[in-house]
Amino acid sequence: MRVLIVNTSEKTGGAAVAANRLMDALNNNGVKAKMLVRDKLTDRLTVIGLRQSWRQRWNFLWERWCVFWHLHGRRQHLFEIDMANMGSDITRLPEFQEADVIHLHWINQGMLSLRNIRKILDSGKAVVWTMHDLWPASSLCHYARTCNKFKSHCQFCPLLPGGGSEDDLSSTVWNRKVRMLKDRSIHFVTCSRWLAGEAKKSALLKGQHIYNVPNPIDTRIFRPLEKKKARHDCGLPYNKRYILFVSQRVTDERKGMDYFVTAVDKLVEAHPEMKETTGIAILGGHSEEFEHRLALPVYPLGYVNDERQIVNIYNAASLFVLPSLEDNLPNTIMEAMACGVPCAGFKVGGIPEMIDHRRNGYVAEFRNADDLATGMYWVLDVCNYQKVSNEAVTKVAHSYSQTNIALRYIEVYNEALALKHYKL
Repeated sequence: MRVLIVNTSEKTGGAAVAANRLMDALNNNGVKAKMLVRDKLTDRLTVIGLRQSWRQRWNFLWERWCVFWHLHGRRQHLFEIDMANMGSDITRLPEFQEADVIHLHWINQGMLSLRNIRKILDSGKAVVWTMHDLWPASSLCHYARTCNKFKSHCQFCPLLPGGGSEDDLSSTVWNRKVRMLKDRSIHFVTCSRWLAGEAKKSALLKGQHIYNVPNPIDTRIFRPLEKKKARHDCGLPYNKRYILFVSQRVTDERKGMDYFVTAVDKLVEAHPEMKETTGIAILGGHSEEFEHRLALPVYPLGYVNDERQIVNIYNAASLFVLPSLEDNLPNTIMEAMACGVPCAGFKVGGIPEMIDHRRNGYVAEFRNADDLATGMYWVLDVCNYQKVSNEAVTKVAHSYSQTNIALRYIEVYNEALALKHYKL
């Protein structure tokens, strides 16, 4: 079986990380998998980049300009909206033509347009689409927050100026997606049970096949290491314990940094002795902006893309906290747990599926900074830390191993191929 994985970027973003790991898992389990990307960053032979030309840059810029125009020249929500009006026709590529299954992942920001996807669906290939967020099941947004219009028909979009209108951009793109999917079949895969539930509520995906398969992780790379050495390799004082916060962009409101700051304040207020024993390590862009905003000593690590150093950073930590306000199946929680680091996060999205409350971490009530502070203290000073750490490693090995996830995807591919052959 030959599978072509399609994603906008080779390395940047959670979807790119997950797509790479899936490609490796498939190749390690008898499937010939390649990855097609717009932004190729390495010399890996299994990753094919679209031929770089002015057209690739134009696709991105024109789509952003169209979104900017619909936002009436405002930058707010500029990168929370995707309309997929520009993209590349990949159906003529030899890698596409030789593939049995076309596996779409995150294809926004000028990689594929809705017209391109329709052409893929009409090519006769079996098509699988992994949803890393809600965009394939909604109109413009990747996360709907409190909006439920995707359950019937997107319009009056809260991301548009004035709350949109009956025939706004969200309604237009929704109708284009309806036409794209009409009489066509896609096997959608969600990375969490939460997102599967949301996808099944979408009027857009009514009658489509929806599966739930989590992302894989290579536990030969993400594994427990000796903490003192890991801290030394990260340039962190070895005589402290560290609470770790990770985000590609630390200032992203969705990742909940404001709740993290408040929870740390409450933690230190209740246990002031922690100022001498505990520090905060922040990994991600703009991490230095929070150096003086937290009640504990802060060690900004900036943006790191070296996988070996990222593993060291996880292992340097005693606790990983991700108070996301909406999230699918965060790779960061999976990575931390694989390294034996207990996690704390809010009861939202796919996070409670990963963290088993008071077994391998702590699940706090949504948007409750007091409960998050309680969970942080429980991990650091109350629980049997070694037992909780071991449970985290065990959970990852059982639920997210390469072989387990590859076999589940192979089942989806076979079902997609069988349905395509039946229709032919």
